[in-house]
Amino acid sequence: MGLTAKEEKTYDPISEGVHQGVCYAIYDLGTQYNKMFDKSAHQCLIIWEIPSERIEINKDGQTLSLPRVVSKTYTVSLGERANLRKHLESWRGRSFTAEELQGFDVSKLIGVNGMIQIIHKTTDNKTFANISAILPLYKGMAKLEPENPTVVYRFEDGEPPEGTPKWIVEKIHESEEWKAKHGGDDVPPAAAYDGAVPVDEDVPF
Repeated sequence: MGLTAKEEKTYDPISEGVHQGVCYAIYDLGTQYNKMFDKSAHQCLIIWEIPSERIEINKDGQTLSLPRVVSKTYTVSLGERANLRKHLESWRGRSFTAEELQGFDVSKLIGVNGMIQIIHKTTDNKTFANISAILPLYKGMAKLEPENPTVVYRFEDGEPPEGTPKWIVEKIHESEEWKAKHGGDDVPPAAAYDGAVPVDEDVPF
């Protein structure tokens, strides 16, 4: 096996400001334990493309231009203080009704556009792009379709789909549900990631 060191390719975070985004992937992360708060909670990961900001990757001898992506992990809750509820209500432009609060299918977000507000946060000398708010698409703006294949992953699907980034696969494998079914850390290796990052209606969902 060769021992060749290479410079690790890094990218600057998505620029601060408000960007048009489109949701293309949702992953059920299962029940995750939080060491800081010493409690567990059911979480999901929502991922948006930001088509105005792009990266170039080489694949099969071709240079591809792909949209940058941004994601946020949420506790799966529509409680009054839940970040998921706050972001969904600001995204859709109105509050949930009492009936809607009885249950909302998060998979309905796939393909929905919105304005994503990004702020930078620096931790351990690294700067990250964080989602601070999500707003409805500005009036008159054309809706965009996802460029990447859309993904909705549920635990009953088994292994996450091929091409899922390794860190997401590892997070799913850390869940209480996965360990209960597959046993501790005895889990299959993560699927290889090939570099593909991967109207008149007032309420978009």
